[in-house]
Amino acid sequence: MKLADLAERLGAELHGDGSVEVTGVRGIEEASPSEVTFVANPKYAGLARTTKAAAVLVTVDFPEIETPTLRLSNPYLAFSQALGLFYQPPRYEPGVHTTAVVDPTAVLGAGAHVGAYAVIGPQVRVGDHATILPHVVLYSGVTVGDHFFAHAHAVVRENCTLGDHVTLENGAIVGSDGFGFAKDNDGHWQKIPQSGPVRVGSHVDIQANACIDRATVGATEIGDGAKIDNLVQIGHGSSVGKNTLVCAQAGLAGSSVVGANAILAGQAGVAGHCTLGDGVILTAQSGVSHDVPAGKMLSGSPAFENRSWLRAVAIFQRLPEMLRRLHQLEKAASKSENPAEVSMKDGGA
Repeated sequence: MKLADLAERLGAELHGDGSVEVTGVRGIEEASPSEVTFVANPKYAGLARTTKAAAVLVTVDFPEIETPTLRLSNPYLAFSQALGLFYQPPRYEPGVHTTAVVDPTAVLGAGAHVGAYAVIGPQVRVGDHATILPHVVLYSGVTVGDHFFAHAHAVVRENCTLGDHVTLENGAIVGSDGFGFAKDNDGHWQKIPQSGPVRVGSHVDIQANACIDRATVGATEIGDGAKIDNLVQIGHGSSVGKNTLVCAQAGLAGSSVVGANAILAGQAGVAGHCTLGDGVILTAQSGVSHDVPAGKMLSGSPAFENRSWLRAVAIFQRLPEMLRRLHQLEKAASKSENPAEVSMKDGGA
């Protein structure tokens, strides 16, 4: 499309030649003269002057450059929207593959696509325009909303409920048994039944091989708009608030509570029965074993306030030199004599 057409569709202010033909979207260093790119991180601003791109998506107050610019408040979001205009994912026509197994009591909504070897169990309810790809399994009593999209080998266990526009990537498991065992009098671990389902809101994305455990009692809950990354573990009976991000390899032990709009960065961990308030940020590899008030940013393991952690890390790097200097001072002090002792020796003489 013409650059001017793209600007109109994105709601951007165009600075430059709008007649340029645009064929795609690419990163700022790789973009060709027929592709658009973006600058959202200030450290890449210099590359905007040397890029070969047809145009650059930038903020409204970005300095003028020779390359045409599309100016708007959120260049990164606009870049995502532009990708959606040029990249068209595979489309799946409605219908049930001959090798799929759909229980007679299951109900499929209008326009559903069920791929090869998928299994839809008893009493399952699937909303309109669902896409269920090969080898997906929906256990008995599952309910999923409209525009459900399950990639190959995703599994939803018995009696779990998922809202509208939920996407499960490959191998995602919703409703697997929680890790609950009780030791008997002979010292043997006995499995505790995990009777509670998982309840997932709408517009939730659960990435590849993430595991969300069902609850012992009650329910494990994932709020609307939450995003669960690859290899995340959500323990039984936990709750994740609306629009919260849980990044790769992060883990929540059982009965953890995370508020809305929080961010748990990669490999962050939360101990069982801890509550994190709205807007909390745990930086990568942070470990939390206590409640955290809303709006706090924590780092480290055990985690504490991010600014203090940054100062501590800076000091930690200086410890070898500080230790060397301390040893020098100790040696110097041991060689010097106490003035009082010197005076007593002189008097004795």
